[in-house]
Amino acid sequence: MKNVKKILGVILAMCFLMAFATGCNKVEEGGSEPVDTGVQKDKTTAILVVSFGTSYNDSREKTIGAVENAIAKAYPQYEVRRAFTSQIIIDKLKERDNLSIDNVQEALDRAVADGIKTLIVQPTHLMDGYEYNDLKEELTNYEGRFDAIKLGAPLLTSDEDFDKVIDAITKDTESFNDGKTLVAFMGHGTEADSNEVYEKLNTKLHEKNFKNYYVGTVEAEPDLWDVINYAEDNSFSTIVLQPLMVVAGDHANNDMAGDEEDSWKSQMTSEGFQVTPVLKGLGEIEAIQQIYVEHVAAALK
Repeated sequence: MKNVKKILGVILAMCFLMAFATGCNKVEEGGSEPVDTGVQKDKTTAILVVSFGTSYNDSREKTIGAVENAIAKAYPQYEVRRAFTSQIIIDKLKERDNLSIDNVQEALDRAVADGIKTLIVQPTHLMDGYEYNDLKEELTNYEGRFDAIKLGAPLLTSDEDFDKVIDAITKDTESFNDGKTLVAFMGHGTEADSNEVYEKLNTKLHEKNFKNYYVGTVEAEPDLWDVINYAEDNSFSTIVLQPLMVVAGDHANNDMAGDEEDSWKSQMTSEGFQVTPVLKGLGEIEAIQQIYVEHVAAALK
């Protein structure tokens, strides 16, 4: 009987250790609490991951949460925290789900109150557009309140970033490479000069002989009709739609894949194409997560 109890005790202890190990790198919803990795923390340094945010809970965990967890896994000695820039989304999550997420100012004030001396701020933004520059401006108000505050680069910054993103998205969608299908990515688009990243992506994709890929935007150029014209000019009969956004949120679900007549899916279908939307944010792709990890490393240096 004593041997049985001893064996049961060992099994329970092993189960506890396994449960701790599988949960140790998970970023808790809200992101204000430090990520528990089981490693002794440097309490003077933290990494704040800043995202626009989304009210789509499943996509948030698969994308923003995945990026945060990848950073936490790479830097277990530092706290990884979360902030959103969209107050509308923050308020909606609080009212609908009773979920509290800091905006940038709240996250910065919290870091100061917690005695953080070095703060690495890593945005999940695609480019250095208006939101990225607004974030940069907000950080200048806190420069005297930290020993060091460093801002990581957005996803598409260097030529190497473009090459890595192209490699990531083409490998992730290579199953659609049948000669008849255009893989069309829908970006957000911006009036800022940084909107040029979309055309640069198209140029680089086609230079690398990925002629069955095209990137359009929902609010700028290239637009939907540029995508349709490219598909017609190159005799593609089917189109796979996927968001060129970290999260598969409102734009992906409605503007891209919605059933309304003005969605990309509906308008492409009315033009005679067979259309398949794929609701998968860039943040779900491990190779994309690692680019953000590399940008944190560069900021730390």
